[in-house]
Amino acid sequence: MFIKRCIVFMFFSSIFLTLTVPGVLGFHSIKKIETPPRVDLPEVQTVVAPPVFKVIKRVVKKGDTASCLLNRYLPLKTIYEINRQSQDIFPLHHIKKGQPYKIILHEGNLAGFEYEINKEDRLVIQKENNIFSINKMPIDYDVNLEVVSSTIAYSLFEAVRKAGEGCELAWKLSDIFAWDIDFIRDIRPNDQFQVLVEKRYQNGKLAGYGKVQAAFFTNRGTVFKAFLHKDSKGVSGYYDEKGNSLQKAFLKAPLEFSRISSKFTHKRMHPILKEYRSHPAVDYAAPMGTPIKTVGDGVITGIGYSKTMGNHVIIRHPNGYITRYYHMSKFAKGMKKNKKVLQGEVIGHVGMTGYATGPHLCFRMEKNGTLVDPLTHESPSATPINPYEMEQFLTKAQKLSQQMLTAHKDLLSNKKSV
Repeated sequence: MFIKRCIVFMFFSSIFLTLTVPGVLGFHSIKKIETPPRVDLPEVQTVVAPPVFKVIKRVVKKGDTASCLLNRYLPLKTIYEINRQSQDIFPLHHIKKGQPYKIILHEGNLAGFEYEINKEDRLVIQKENNIFSINKMPIDYDVNLEVVSSTIAYSLFEAVRKAGEGCELAWKLSDIFAWDIDFIRDIRPNDQFQVLVEKRYQNGKLAGYGKVQAAFFTNRGTVFKAFLHKDSKGVSGYYDEKGNSLQKAFLKAPLEFSRISSKFTHKRMHPILKEYRSHPAVDYAAPMGTPIKTVGDGVITGIGYSKTMGNHVIIRHPNGYITRYYHMSKFAKGMKKNKKVLQGEVIGHVGMTGYATGPHLCFRMEKNGTLVDPLTHESPSATPINPYEMEQFLTKAQKLSQQMLTAHKDLLSNKKSV
């Protein structure tokens, strides 16, 4: 019995050894199962969709108000509150027909409103966390400095259009040379102009003009030159090639692009009274409503209506000068007695009130109580370039002249090649 137990024990012991001890009885041991290396899976990221914005671009139509433009997106009480906050920046009731505006929507809700106040500034209203911010910011343009030139056949406007430019450029040129050239009676066929001007672009399209840096105007064989200069006080003006200011005490004419229907004379047949009378004035025939500008800085000493002269304004200027503007259709907004006005400021509009057979302006000028002919009177000049700034000005003027000359040569070369 003892021997059987020993045999059984030895049998199971041999089996155990073959499983645990390598090489025993020619069997290999069972390999240890190792844990596979850990592989880090990428974190699952939540993809957030970008905010959905929509921009609506439109132009203010006749009769539109801020409420009309915004009441689809805001309650009226919110619009009134925005208008209240905007008063010192730009009152919303000043929105005008024809001006561009944008409405910015975020997922259907109003996020912003932009309105072009003029060619320089825009009103920007933004909403963030239910709070509105209101600011006036400059309009963003792509600006190129370009040379434009043309020859006049009939008028300055016609020549500007022939050059492929907008009427705004004609107004700028007439303003620059208004003290030396009367664009009503001085312009002749074959007069020429050349101008170096900032052209503004938005989305690749011409959006207007910035400052004219330099301009040449040939009138009746005489070349008038203008160069923009900003002095040490930050005041800008136009000067000729010698540094003399183009600005004078008085403009050549109180309105632009009309015709002279009657000159200064001591004997003229009155068109209504049918008798010879003195006419110590210049009559400018122009379409009804044409803007009338004061020819110089001064103070309004008289404004009102009379049976013969109709609606009229009388302005006192420095050094004993007085100018009178008769037969207006209406006065410009804000005109009143004792108001200070600046040269070129619109004071009224052409009409035919009083004794008048057609729309025109009767313009008179006095010097120390004596009536003078505005067409022949020599106007005193303004202050020239400061001597300390002369060298800087002359260097810039020479550079601009060379730039315009090069552009003119290139233009002639291109015409010949065509």
